[in-house]
Amino acid sequence: MAATVRRQRPRRLACWALMAVLLADLLALSDTLAVMSVDLGSESMKVAIVKPGVPMEIVLNKESRRKTPVTVTVKENERFFGDSAASMAIKNPKATLRYFQHLLGKQENNPHVALYRARFPEHELGFDPQRQTVYFQISPQLQFSPEEVLSMLLNYSRSLAEDFAEQPIKDAVITVPAFFNQAERRAVLQAARMAGLKVLQLINDNTATALSYGVFRRKDINSTAQNIMFYDMGAGSTVCTIVTYQTVKTKDAGMQPQLQIRGVGFDRTLGGLEMELRLREHLAGIFNEQRKGQRAKDVRENPRAMAKLLREANRLKTILSANADHMAQIEGLMDDVDFKAKVTRAEFEELCADLFERVPGPVQQALQSAEMKLDEIEQVILVGGATRVPRVQEVLLKAVGKEELGKNINADEAAAVGAVYQAAALSKAFKVKPFVVREAVIYPILVEFTREVEEEPGVRSLKHNKRVLFGRMGPYPQRKVITFNRYNHDFDFHINYGDLGFLGPEDLRVFGSQNLTTVKLKGVGESFKKYPDYESKGIKAHFNLDESGVLSLDRVEAVFETLVEDSPEEESTLTKLGNTISSLFGGGTTQDTKENGTDTVQEEEEGPAEGSKAEPGEQAELREEAEAPTEDTSPPPSPEPKGDAAPEGEEAAEKDNGEKPEAQKPSEKGEAGAEGVPPAPEEEKKQKPARKQRMVEEIGVELVVLDLPDLPQDELARSAQKLQDLTLRDLEKQEREKAANSLEAFIFETQDKLYQPEYQEVSTEEQREDISGRLRAASTWLEDEGFGATTVMLKEKLTELRKLCQGLFFRVEERKKWPERLSALDNLLNHSSMFLTGARLIPEMDQIFTEVEMTTLEKVINETWAWKNATVAEQAKLPATEKPVLLSKDIEAKMMALDREVQYLLNKAKFAKPRPRPKDKNGTRAEPPLNASASDQGDKVIPPAGQTEDAKPIPEPEQETRSEPADSEPLELGGPAAESEQKEQPTGQKPTLKNDEL
Repeated sequence: MAATVRRQRPRRLACWALMAVLLADLLALSDTLAVMSVDLGSESMKVAIVKPGVPMEIVLNKESRRKTPVTVTVKENERFFGDSAASMAIKNPKATLRYFQHLLGKQENNPHVALYRARFPEHELGFDPQRQTVYFQISPQLQFSPEEVLSMLLNYSRSLAEDFAEQPIKDAVITVPAFFNQAERRAVLQAARMAGLKVLQLINDNTATALSYGVFRRKDINSTAQNIMFYDMGAGSTVCTIVTYQTVKTKDAGMQPQLQIRGVGFDRTLGGLEMELRLREHLAGIFNEQRKGQRAKDVRENPRAMAKLLREANRLKTILSANADHMAQIEGLMDDVDFKAKVTRAEFEELCADLFERVPGPVQQALQSAEMKLDEIEQVILVGGATRVPRVQEVLLKAVGKEELGKNINADEAAAVGAVYQAAALSKAFKVKPFVVREAVIYPILVEFTREVEEEPGVRSLKHNKRVLFGRMGPYPQRKVITFNRYNHDFDFHINYGDLGFLGPEDLRVFGSQNLTTVKLKGVGESFKKYPDYESKGIKAHFNLDESGVLSLDRVEAVFETLVEDSPEEESTLTKLGNTISSLFGGGTTQDTKENGTDTVQEEEEGPAEGSKAEPGEQAELREEAEAPTEDTSPPPSPEPKGDAAPEGEEAAEKDNGEKPEAQKPSEKGEAGAEGVPPAPEEEKKQKPARKQRMVEEIGVELVVLDLPDLPQDELARSAQKLQDLTLRDLEKQEREKAANSLEAFIFETQDKLYQPEYQEVSTEEQREDISGRLRAASTWLEDEGFGATTVMLKEKLTELRKLCQGLFFRVEERKKWPERLSALDNLLNHSSMFLTGARLIPEMDQIFTEVEMTTLEKVINETWAWKNATVAEQAKLPATEKPVLLSKDIEAKMMALDREVQYLLNKAKFAKPRPRPKDKNGTRAEPPLNASASDQGDKVIPPAGQTEDAKPIPEPEQETRSEPADSEPLELGGPAAESEQKEQPTGQKPTLKNDEL
């Protein structure tokens, strides 16, 4: 037995280890049981969550609205968000920040900064010389960068989601416009980092909309490609996207639906805001014309008046979408002068005529980038609030040449729903149906480097090389490795944007710097000196374009190889060990994939530089780890080990200057044959035991950011701390307001209660006067000194008043509870007494309760009756103004004690088994006990004439002869036993009588 126990111990240990791992995973997931998405628009945002039991729900804000204005008001001692901040735009326009996303990732000389100043002159924009960006100068003490303002809004959106989900949330997916470049995307990520959010992905808003459309129509997606165009005109910009839906074969889940972004076109400034600004300017002109000759100031010089006009323009644009004309009205626009003017839809369309002419532009751009024609588009679907303008729909319908425009999608919430679906797919806490998403690179990225070449003997010159790293409309996320073969010393290379000829001159100015980063490598020469006898395989730079579309340089390595000789036995052992480890841990043959991602490795070799013919070995080797859901089953490359043999996965994935892949070269298992020769048999392997050994040396990297420098870590920490202090200040202010409101409400409610009959009945006139005087004093203190009182002082004052009124409230509450509690106690006593009576009537042969149990129950019943009668009588003698002796908690305690005894006996009866009847020698049951009553024994049945005595009588229907109520449980205890006895009666014998029927 001991040996058996010892053999089981390893299993037990393994089980405990597995349970510990599962528990750790559950604890890790406990903080991420809910995820959120933020559809961050120019004018408003939508927040959605997913939590267990709540699939993809739009969060309601504090005003119970599904859409929240993207507006922040920052004052010296408080902040406002959403609708509260939008209402503050009239009172304090300088401190109310709107449309600040247009300044993200842009330097001071960007045309959009000048456009923002022209649109909103009330805002003072300061200049940051370190980053060449701007910030909001609200006051000398209040200065915030656009990233900090966005961080405030993201933190507010998280608070809304946490209140809705009733649990903390850290993981989020944030939507961004598809035309955001690297600097703008990094700015959003920095803002989220300040807010303490973990960004699972920055998803393009057009992709989120397409995902929402496909998720709810996955049954309609098949292997036949369907091309859908989404035309999204929001408040600040317009984006047109062509998406292809079809099912593809994936490695893990088989055939699954996929959306692929085929083409994208956009206009950064075409949207509802520009229409509203033109309407505002039109209304301002009408107001000035009405006051002409009164020597009045220009309304454009009054920020509050312009804020009122912008709000009225927004309302007017919405109404004119459904009506031919409308009357614009503003009470007290400026100098207590009311404004009233009639505006027609024709006037509005004339004001925005040039804007409507730009509507087809994004459609043409999307078709060009997708290399498609309008005939290939099956449907055009409208997204965004500005598409509700009738003129926009007319121009778009004419441009696309369709019979009608699709409106079968929620134009406001589709992006938020698609983003939260992606958040659930990326989170570890949820499992969703796979939906493959293939994003597209809008702006191509290339690598440029220069080196010396010797064109003629003794004549050296510099040669500039360009290699496209991520091509336009190529899929991402993906990784690529570029190899520099001709460098043995430190050198630099540059990462820049590729050909941006599809952008117009104005868009190029808005785009900003086309140079991304300069990479300076240090330690290349030392690595060559460290491995002089090794053959160089080049300097490999590993790039990653992640799910958010943000480019990063993961690492740079110098790779060296040499041939080493090992004994066949040792090589065979190492090979077996390597194969075993590979089979256990993947070994470069498998790769972690995401259900909504793509996972196939593709290879390509970049050609010579544009306009030049590269010599053999000159061009940089480019290896692409693109993730595409094709049916390709080639294994993905695994990370290169440091200082050990290179895995076969990477060797097979590389190409070197037009030569055959290294997978066809002698492998690490000792294949020393020439390229293209099939593997040698086992005998030849033993004769040629040489193998390759790869050494990898990390190269130092210095990055010089050229487009827009990121915030240094110390400044990022200071900004996060500043925003956290503001949040704590807001929470303290809210806590103080809550304490003041609670104190004021308690004073008013208690003063009103003193005049109610139920309170006057249990209190004397002196007691009420004392309480009323203390309440008046507290009210006076709150009015005179309450504004300067701290939260602690307010809470202490409230506690003092509650303690004063505690006795009065207690007496009233007890009197309210007495009728219900006493009635429940009486019912329980009656039922318990009937239960005890029925239990004592059970015959001794079938009795399942002991005498001690029944005596204990009887004692508890009697004691409870006695306590109740005595306490009620004593309470009747006391005046109502004294502390009662009959307490509801004592009644509940007595009920619990009595119910516990009854439940014990009921549970015992529920699981009790019937006792077997003793049998005589002839096999018949024993006679009933001598003390059984005549009614228990019954009468002998006399058979009718012509029927033998052994014949069975006709059964009669059962009749209830019990004296107790039919619902009394003790009377049912003997039923199963009696039925079993009747079934055991032998055929032909007289049935025995039931001893438990009363």
